[in-house]
Amino acid sequence: MTDELTPETPAEEEQPIKQRKNGLYPGVSDELAANMKSGWANTELRELEPIEQAPNAARRRAALSARFPGERLVIPAGNLKTRSNDTEYSFRASTEYVYLTGDQTDDSVLVLEPRADAADGHEETIYRLPRSNRENGEFWLNGMGELWVGRRHSLAESEALLGVPCKDVRELADALKEATGPVRVVRGHDAGIEAALTDKITAERDEELRVFLSEARAVKDAFEIGELQKAVDSTVRGFEDVVKVLDKAEATSERYIEGTFFLRARVEGNDVGYGSICAAGPHATTLHWVRNNGPVRSGDLLLLDAGVETHTLYTADVTRTLPINGRYTDLQRKIYDAVYEAQEAGIAAVKPGAAYRDFHDASQRVLTEKLVEWGLVEGPVERVLELGLQRRWTLHGTGHMLGLDVHDCAAARTEAYVNGTLEPGMVLTVEPGLYFQADDLTVPEEYRGIGVRIEDDLLVTEDGNRNLSAALPRRSDEVEAWMAGLTK
Repeated sequence: MTDELTPETPAEEEQPIKQRKNGLYPGVSDELAANMKSGWANTELRELEPIEQAPNAARRRAALSARFPGERLVIPAGNLKTRSNDTEYSFRASTEYVYLTGDQTDDSVLVLEPRADAADGHEETIYRLPRSNRENGEFWLNGMGELWVGRRHSLAESEALLGVPCKDVRELADALKEATGPVRVVRGHDAGIEAALTDKITAERDEELRVFLSEARAVKDAFEIGELQKAVDSTVRGFEDVVKVLDKAEATSERYIEGTFFLRARVEGNDVGYGSICAAGPHATTLHWVRNNGPVRSGDLLLLDAGVETHTLYTADVTRTLPINGRYTDLQRKIYDAVYEAQEAGIAAVKPGAAYRDFHDASQRVLTEKLVEWGLVEGPVERVLELGLQRRWTLHGTGHMLGLDVHDCAAARTEAYVNGTLEPGMVLTVEPGLYFQADDLTVPEEYRGIGVRIEDDLLVTEDGNRNLSAALPRRSDEVEAWMAGLTK
């Protein structure tokens, strides 16, 4: 990457402009400063159409307004975070802000201000940075100026795209300090905004706002379901990409698999929705193996848990456990088929009106039956389930909600989530697994170092469910045939 503009000044003056955001940089000639103010074309965009999710976001804001009448609600997008010195991590707007606006711009804040009559709801405003000022040099002398980081939308353009009035975010902190009446803020995204509200907010009230927004996301609308299907479809193609280059991964490492999938995610979407788990051999028994620096060996299994995140930030979450050489050994197939059978039982339990826990319980029962049958734990099955002894090898819950976050709705109340009931429009994963650690002396040696997980993304429908990731084979013989077809 290029360094920022360094005028011809003494060495002690040569420091990144991002650290000197007030006034013109010393050493810039008056002639250059004057030259940079003029000669720029008017690039204002006209007749912009609202973004596709604008109507959905408006309905979500209306529901939020109805839940907290008469209160000022503040939902920040968040700020850039430093990665090292003067470089930042790629920005990802807060889930709550994206859900309510469809926007992804850093430093932006949605504010719902109560109208005089609380029954009339709220005035909506998005505060954000306007275009860079050419007159005061911000455009080219500020490290966040558009010359350095690219054009941003004007406030008028943003209003047209988002369907919400927009103002300069630099005015917001002072306005919030002077605000009266009850205020709630989504915490953890913008320290400056929280500081401006220090004497007006409480952790308990703010948590109620976060919980409401988390639970509101449980049932997806048609737009969200379409985006999740896009994410899954791209993910399926990413898995195909990986199978085609397994020989190159064998010559290098798990990193080749990670990079291959990442290319698909960046070409067709915004990013990966979470750190890809590209776990070969015994690494498959580590649930969140994201180092991806191990060897890829013929005869071992590859547990690939990965998801593409769309440009609107909805993510897939899919796992397949693949034989690196294209064929399962007898033992690998036995373990894989047991997990497949458990997943089938879990998927069958996903339907409207069912308890959320039903699919987990169904999968756990099948896995426990297999562990007892194989002599790895002493039965009967009911005893093992009651004591939770199977968890030594099943380890985790069998699924979770999916959406803008890979573990969506995470702040929801227990009674509304894991103790709740499935409804049409919910999207969740079903992902049972069996994991035999390399140092587990309680199982036969040949089991050690084998980990298998199968994960699919399920939409609850009016009459059952739809597997959004059904295009990716699951049954062991189908997996082998699919891999053979891709590597001819």
